[in-house]
Amino acid sequence: MQPDDPIDNEADDTPKAKRRVSRWVIFGSVSSAVLSLATIGTILAGFLALFHPDSPLPPEWNPTVQLDVAHHVTPLTTSKLRVVLNDVEQCRAVLARAAQVSVMSPLETSENCHIRNRVALSAVGLARMNRVETSCVTALRLAMWEQHGVQPAAREILGTQATAFHQIGSYNCRPIRTTRGVSDRWSTHSTADAIDITGFDFLDGRRIQLINDWDEGTAEGQFLRAVRDSACTWFATTLGPDYNSLHADHFHLQARGWGTCR
Repeated sequence: MQPDDPIDNEADDTPKAKRRVSRWVIFGSVSSAVLSLATIGTILAGFLALFHPDSPLPPEWNPTVQLDVAHHVTPLTTSKLRVVLNDVEQCRAVLARAAQVSVMSPLETSENCHIRNRVALSAVGLARMNRVETSCVTALRLAMWEQHGVQPAAREILGTQATAFHQIGSYNCRPIRTTRGVSDRWSTHSTADAIDITGFDFLDGRRIQLINDWDEGTAEGQFLRAVRDSACTWFATTLGPDYNSLHADHFHLQARGWGTCR
């Protein structure tokens, strides 16, 4: 008697077995693809839900929600502000929620002197000011500074609230003034892309002025330096007493420039 054939424990390599393996490989590949698509779809749906205007995501973190001056500052704030500043209607709408302002018709004096998105401003946030005609861009930057720079510094350093800004003008059709005389370049005041602030009033009755209170050894001086530094966040150029003698009595806050902060 012949012994039984030994049992082969290796995988069956018949054509039928190979077809069965191939089917499982194909099925596995399709399943993985479907799973990947489902995962991507879930992620996209999650992002869409988060960024929908009605989502629970805080508005300051939602890139689809328009800037509001009162929102907390986040890494998205700068880009949101840039979008609003580049759009006439959005600038006016956002500013109207944060300031006492009225829209005016554009002023066109010359190619070098004009206010093309002109507004009349009489208060920003909690701080009143003498009525000033300026550009919406300058006014909105001033409102951001009041909310996120001036008022926090007033609370933290002085223990009070700023109630007024003192300004000496925004629009002025003139060349740049320097310590060497008049420049041949036009000032940003000639397009209302700047405003000059000389001091502040406070709820506790104090009045702080740059010309009198710049001494860094006092709380008033510390406040003025803190608001100077915060202005550099919201304006492209900030000049004060540390810049030159022409700015001994005011902050020159400018919407255009290369980041000078002195």
